[in-house]
Amino acid sequence: MDVELKKIIDDIENNRVKGLDYLFSVGSKNIVSILNKSLNKEEISEKEAEELFLIENVDDLSLLVVLADKIRKEDVGNDVTYVVNRNINFTNICNTYCGFCNFMAPEGDSRAYFLTMDEIKDKVHEARENGATEVCMQGGMHPDIDGNFYLEIIKSVKDAVPDMHTHCFSPFEVHYGAETLDIPIGEFVSKLKDVGHGTFPGTAAEILSEDVRQIIAPGKITTDQWVHTIKEIHKAGMNTTSTIMYGHVDKPFHWAKHFNILRDIQKETGGITEFVPLRFIPWDTRLYKKGLSREGPTDLDQLKMYAVARLFFRGWINNIQVSWVKQGPEFAQYCLNAGANDFGGTLMEEKITTAAGGKFGQYFPPDEFRRLTFEINRRPVERSTKYDYIKVFEDDFKVVENS
Repeated sequence: MDVELKKIIDDIENNRVKGLDYLFSVGSKNIVSILNKSLNKEEISEKEAEELFLIENVDDLSLLVVLADKIRKEDVGNDVTYVVNRNINFTNICNTYCGFCNFMAPEGDSRAYFLTMDEIKDKVHEARENGATEVCMQGGMHPDIDGNFYLEIIKSVKDAVPDMHTHCFSPFEVHYGAETLDIPIGEFVSKLKDVGHGTFPGTAAEILSEDVRQIIAPGKITTDQWVHTIKEIHKAGMNTTSTIMYGHVDKPFHWAKHFNILRDIQKETGGITEFVPLRFIPWDTRLYKKGLSREGPTDLDQLKMYAVARLFFRGWINNIQVSWVKQGPEFAQYCLNAGANDFGGTLMEEKITTAAGGKFGQYFPPDEFRRLTFEINRRPVERSTKYDYIKVFEDDFKVVENS
């Protein structure tokens, strides 16, 4: 943790001990008015969310973070959940050329790979041997695959380990799969469901605003297409997560707009299980090397992202997930005191962030999740993909299995 971040956290913690009444008394009038709405379970508007993202004053920041933590405790309690899972990126061959991605490789490149179904099965077996209940699979947009390939992936996982939960395929992949088979998105989702597929990651959202998408990912589906695909998934009775990838060419008003789109989807469908902010990792990306982006979000941006999410999505999306891969375990741990309640997954094999220059490795063992959770006096819980409890850890020695 760098010196500047440590000072910000020290200031917040010094204010935390003074209590919310004190913080409300010293907060800026407009910020206090907005935060009182959330305290009273009234919705924060898009414009008000933008104002919260623009906070710089340490007293206002402290009030935001401490209130978000209080509301987290009221709404979801003191448990910190995590899932034992494995990432399987089945190919990095891609023809989309997103500026923020260094994972992709053109066909014929020395870095290019494409897993066979047998190799995928082997990885699924290894995941179960290491206690995984979920495999999370996404890949590059390989020009030679179609929707049937995605169906075969699910069949292969189920053939290897029948009760392994599949958390696979972004809305971009779902849209692409349906398009290649020339069938409606809802029909393709039903096909995936029929072969045993579980849930979908709400990735490929990046920033749901076309001015940003045209700079960072012009080859991806549009905002309207992303929203339509997510809704079709939900209409089929299946769940997704939701994400934001921020800190590149975007601004706080984009974040607020993105939040509002997600909340409107959830109001209509109720199909979102969690919200996952993903900080932009710049170092090895074309976007950054060309001077088109900044160096990712600031630490202050990240704190505000979690806190504002907790308030903005109150009553609609209960689970807010930190990202140890992108933030590092220590800062991710602190964000659990700023509105978040979920530590994410063990991953076992994470390639996309590391390809972009991320520093925090490809695997985080469950006992480390538990250690970091106990350190902040919270209770660690191993969960399923859909947030059912699997194991509750009262301490290092007492484990309650959920039957």
